[in-house]
Amino acid sequence: MDFQSYLEAHRARFREELFSLIRIPSISSDSAHKADMTACAERWRELLLAAGVDRAEVLPTSTSPVVFAEKILDASYPTVLVYGHYDVMPVEPLELWKTSPFEPVIENDILYARGADDDKGQSFLQLKAFEYALKERLLRCNVKFIIEGGEEIGSPGVAEFCRENKELLRADIMLVSDTSMVGAEMPSITTGLRGLAYWQIEVTGPNHDLHSGIFGGAVANPVNVLCKLIAGMTDADGHITLPGFYDDVENVSPQERAMLAAVPYDEEKYKANIGVQALCGEKGYTTLERTAIRPTFDVCGIWGGYTGEGAKTVLPSKAFAKISCRLVPHQNHEKIAQMMIDHLRRIAPAGVQIEITSMHGGESYVCPIDLPAYKAAEKGYEEAFGKRPLAVRRGGSIPIIAVFEKELGIKSILMGFGLESDATHSPNENMPLDIMRKGIKAIIGFYKHFGK
Repeated sequence: MDFQSYLEAHRARFREELFSLIRIPSISSDSAHKADMTACAERWRELLLAAGVDRAEVLPTSTSPVVFAEKILDASYPTVLVYGHYDVMPVEPLELWKTSPFEPVIENDILYARGADDDKGQSFLQLKAFEYALKERLLRCNVKFIIEGGEEIGSPGVAEFCRENKELLRADIMLVSDTSMVGAEMPSITTGLRGLAYWQIEVTGPNHDLHSGIFGGAVANPVNVLCKLIAGMTDADGHITLPGFYDDVENVSPQERAMLAAVPYDEEKYKANIGVQALCGEKGYTTLERTAIRPTFDVCGIWGGYTGEGAKTVLPSKAFAKISCRLVPHQNHEKIAQMMIDHLRRIAPAGVQIEITSMHGGESYVCPIDLPAYKAAEKGYEEAFGKRPLAVRRGGSIPIIAVFEKELGIKSILMGFGLESDATHSPNENMPLDIMRKGIKAIIGFYKHFGK
């Protein structure tokens, strides 16, 4: 049966299976959802078994469980290890959602829900492509799955799981759908990801909140201090001022910068899509370069003092911020994390105490484009989208990908199908059903061409 006929015959089942995953609020960063994490892992196990794997298990890690499954057709065949994650980002601010985050809704052929793209939707594409390829006898490879529950918080426990289960996870290549494309009409394969370092900062001044009229001007204000520390981390040219930060930054070749420059890009449309009047960033680099091959410093959240309705003249006791840096090849996230901690402690004024906690991080990743598996993916995209995909580095981070390379010795092919308009990590996350159908078809194409 051709894929379109198969899709039509099973459309209602596909939809309900995906909805059953999305309805589980598997938010890994919130301990209140611990039971939901297990429930989502169990649901993945059921769906993998229904799709035709030989075995599927929910296995413990030091945090959330992972789901492992495999279909071994022939010991002489190469093995593909499919990776995905079932955890999702928090949904706040709820008031900005047009629909209930965990009740999937389809409007104008677009699926809206938390996890519609990242990563329940994209992982589901892998599941359905495998199901079809198996039933239609297209597979010339063995297939294993590892679906984890902590990618959004740095995949804690997964590196240890890999070290302890190397034989179980042994494979020739990893296949991942958790990245994006240049556009719906411009398919692309992600060939590089940035690394990540992430901290929480706590600044403490007086031992309790003070009256700002009586004490203001005499006591260091933790919110003021924190803002000054953060503001000093970048200069007027968008350059990060942390001493030694750029020591290991890769100097990308002129050839690769030329490849990035060839990617279709409309700056006015880019600004309009995100509702800004102007762009900013590191001087000397284009927008595409800033978001793909250069490191960054960003405040992800900041709070302290009185934030309720009306006015309260208070000099707060504490101030907090969450900070992230996207890193590029050769920057070690642990080294950068310690550099940041040492630097902020060194420059903090005497009137406050500062505590910096390194929360999580990961290394960058680059994929060679001459691998047979990459060529198979390239053909899959071409068959599904009608044009050869671009090879593009992207700005996001999937820290566990570098861990898989280190611990299992395998490269990853990043067959992602997300779009800029999908609003991943934001209210009204979505994914067009047309892209999902093409995504399944592209992965089926990969299986058709890999392992021959």
